[in-house]
Amino acid sequence: MSRGPSQGLQRLGAPITEQRNWLIAIRAPCLGGGKLVRLLEAFGGIEALFSASDASLRSAGLDPETIRCLRKPDSDLLDLDQRWLESPSRHLVTWGSEGYPDLLAQVSCPPAALFLAGDPLTLLQPQIAIVGSRNPTAGGLDNARDFAGEVARRGFVVASGLASGIDSACHDGAMDAGGKTVAVTGTGLDEVYPPSSRRRAGRIARNGALISEFPPGTGARREHFPSRNRIISGLSLGVLVIEAGLNSGSLITARLGSEQGREVFALPGSIHNPMTKGCHRLIREGARLVETVDEILEGIRPMAGDLANRLIARLSEDETAAVDKRGSKPKMPTGQHANGASPESGAEHFDADYQRLLGELGFDPKPVDRLVEQSGLTAREVSAMLLMLELRGVVEAHPGGAFSRKR
Repeated sequence: MSRGPSQGLQRLGAPITEQRNWLIAIRAPCLGGGKLVRLLEAFGGIEALFSASDASLRSAGLDPETIRCLRKPDSDLLDLDQRWLESPSRHLVTWGSEGYPDLLAQVSCPPAALFLAGDPLTLLQPQIAIVGSRNPTAGGLDNARDFAGEVARRGFVVASGLASGIDSACHDGAMDAGGKTVAVTGTGLDEVYPPSSRRRAGRIARNGALISEFPPGTGARREHFPSRNRIISGLSLGVLVIEAGLNSGSLITARLGSEQGREVFALPGSIHNPMTKGCHRLIREGARLVETVDEILEGIRPMAGDLANRLIARLSEDETAAVDKRGSKPKMPTGQHANGASPESGAEHFDADYQRLLGELGFDPKPVDRLVEQSGLTAREVSAMLLMLELRGVVEAHPGGAFSRKR
């Protein structure tokens, strides 16, 4: 039996009944980053963590202050977080939920949860990170807008960090091209840093998503930005650096991306421009020198195929575990890997779920959220299937997260 039309959207974040415990855990001291994720996996989820005895929590390595904060949270901070989440455009995307991005889940220290303002479906779409200097040249700004715009026109979400300079130009370029963008912030989402990006932040929330691992009320702190950078690269299939000095934070994002197995790209420039010295260093260290978006898309193709295969395998495991009675799952059509496409791509080679999804697609672009509603499939299923179908050359992506059959 098909799922209801909105079920896939409802499951993207933490259920309301669990949300309070998530907020308490996020605020508890010494549970940042991957530590909370490891605890959740050890105990079997957020509810099991809160049901555990103090002795069990101590055995898991929690100190008395952390346990006390889990048992007796600060009610004022909890109210602040819950009030922020009351808006329908605000979400808490938690580890293990359907809306948690698969690529981000693969990094060594993934955030346990993400506060999100905007469209949570944006996180399930393939992303390319574009970062660079806060003090770029005029040419660097032009390149940032041009590359981000073309990446968006090719159907990818542009991820960046909302900083002044290259980051801001990338967000603007993607949105001006009709595409979507994700801004990862180093503050709580009730604050905007830098303040000059306040209007831009509102526009991003309407054309993508603002995300942060930091709860409301968290101000800008120097140590937060490297932490933010691991999320920018972790979300993305590849990282493009456009103008960066030798001490630029963008080089941290590139290094983290490389450590996470992402392809790193850099634009070359004049040897007399101090803002290209960081890019030249990256190229000497193994980053791909690129001059066009086509070169970037070619470079990320193997990882996109791996992502599609992982998504499909995970969905198959989830459906088997749940004993889903729909009788079909988003398995790989014709039994081949997504990044080893065969020349056969006709609809007759796809199973029932793919046929259902393809039946909702015409030659006019259709947004992902509408495909979720009309197909009865979940958002994660639709995202995985569209990525695979795009790699196979059956569908094509359009700006703003829309898809159509390939002409």
